[in-house]
Amino acid sequence: MGQATRVALEAVKGERTVSELAVEYGVHPTMIHQWKKALLDGAADIFERGGRKPVAEVDEETVRSLHAKIGELAVANDFLSQNITC
Repeated sequence: MGQATRVALEAVKGERTVSELAVEYGVHPTMIHQWKKALLDGAADIFERGGRKPVAEVDEETVRSLHAKIGELAVANDFLSQNITC
């Protein structure tokens, strides 16, 4: 866990003030407020979408291009494996 995450979690807990955390970690209080806000906003996003990761969008042209490349590499691999002499 990175320092930003650790500090943001401690800020959310509220056991110590942001000023105390800033002194301990050597970070400006404004940065801690930003990290805390980012943590809380990110947590809200997780629960709003049900904990699922966003689905990556892939266009058909990219898929066709990748399938073609796989085919080319498979043919080249077969050709090379048949022509290797030991």
